[in-house]
Amino acid sequence: MHPPGLITLLTDFGDRDSFVASMKGVILTINPHATLVDLSHHVPPHSVEDAAYLLKSCYRYFPEGTVHVAVVDPGVGSARRPLIAKSAHYFFLAPDNGLLTPILADDSEMEVRAIENEDYRLTSSGPTFDGRDLFAPAAAWLTRQQPFASFGRLIDDCKTFTISKPKWEAMALVGEIVHVDRFGNLISNLTPDHVKEVRDLTKRPNPLILIAGHTIDKLVGSYLEGNAQVPCALINSNGQLEIFLKESSAASLLQLGKKEAVRLT
Repeated sequence: MHPPGLITLLTDFGDRDSFVASMKGVILTINPHATLVDLSHHVPPHSVEDAAYLLKSCYRYFPEGTVHVAVVDPGVGSARRPLIAKSAHYFFLAPDNGLLTPILADDSEMEVRAIENEDYRLTSSGPTFDGRDLFAPAAAWLTRQQPFASFGRLIDDCKTFTISKPKWEAMALVGEIVHVDRFGNLISNLTPDHVKEVRDLTKRPNPLILIAGHTIDKLVGSYLEGNAQVPCALINSNGQLEIFLKESSAASLLQLGKKEAVRLT
């Protein structure tokens, strides 16, 4: 597998400063033929888990060989390692702070290396901008067909965080909200398989969905079937149970967010 020259960028840099533009300039200087795609630059500042969720949500919809660069890096300039990883179909560059946790969970055979080769980084006066000085040039050189093994030594102890999974408590299968999107929809870690598991146990066509004192008695098929005042639920296009208000923000109106428990019973 060879990178086709397509590089995606995911950061918490926003679009106010010159951070993202600097990364793009470095990449295009090394490989003027690279194609750059912004996944998002509005990850909540320093939120590694939010970045991990967003990367997992969309990385596989890109062509084979795409290089995904994800830089949400509270530990920039410290001893944390910069990583470059290769799966059967994609490449990933990210700090060793757990950002690649869901990707590594998807593919236990992934080859991961530390980015150690000084030929693939820029020199700068300070260590505060590895997005520009390290990850951007390394990604660009990768698309110039530099050997993957030349970036650095193999790593088998990447830092990861615990991925929350639903569990049974009494007669309820309990999950949690793992993401709040820009519409204020509350996205859980419950899936159609969990819904089926509860249906099979209770013999009800629809399990009750309980969240913060609200009860939802069925899943609807679309946002159009929702209600602007009463929370509703559906299975979204990523296969996750989602709590929403029609054309409104469930997160704002219900004052709920990540880690909130969601019960199927």
